[in-house]
Amino acid sequence: MNWYNVGKIVNTHGVRGEVRVMSRTDFPEQRYAIGSELGLFLPKSKEPIHLIVATHRKHKNFDLLTFENHSNINDVEKYRDGILKVSEEHLGELDEHEFYYHEIIGCIVFDLEGTEIGKVTEIISTGANDVWSVKPETGKTHYIPYIEDVVKEVDIDNKKIVIDPLEGLLS
Repeated sequence: MNWYNVGKIVNTHGVRGEVRVMSRTDFPEQRYAIGSELGLFLPKSKEPIHLIVATHRKHKNFDLLTFENHSNINDVEKYRDGILKVSEEHLGELDEHEFYYHEIIGCIVFDLEGTEIGKVTEIISTGANDVWSVKPETGKTHYIPYIEDVVKEVDIDNKKIVIDPLEGLLS
């Protein structure tokens, strides 16, 4: 089964079993909803600890969570530096023209003429739109905005993206 990163437990919060999570998901309302199942991967561990979210709230730049049957700090202290992940079966469906990061990273980007531009290595969230970092075999990285005027086709099954680069975008 494949697991996808949701966030990292960076510390405990208070004495009632709450943990501070540095979130890495675009869907915190869904991932941290009461009753959601997450896998916790501790450093040097291949097998997840299955946890059920009991409570969720925002505090500053963190998501604060408690888990079922973990009512005090002693239950969760050992989870620090653990990575929370969601299993593939719990990902859920996205709307048209929406993709999970793991679906885009690794795709090969081509222009309309079929010339290979490079591979998507990173996705940068800007607030307005995502920007895809595209690294060619040689040369400097290109930054491609995920906007309708530029991205013309995304073929997840074949890991292929076709773009119509704006003037100066690839120079």
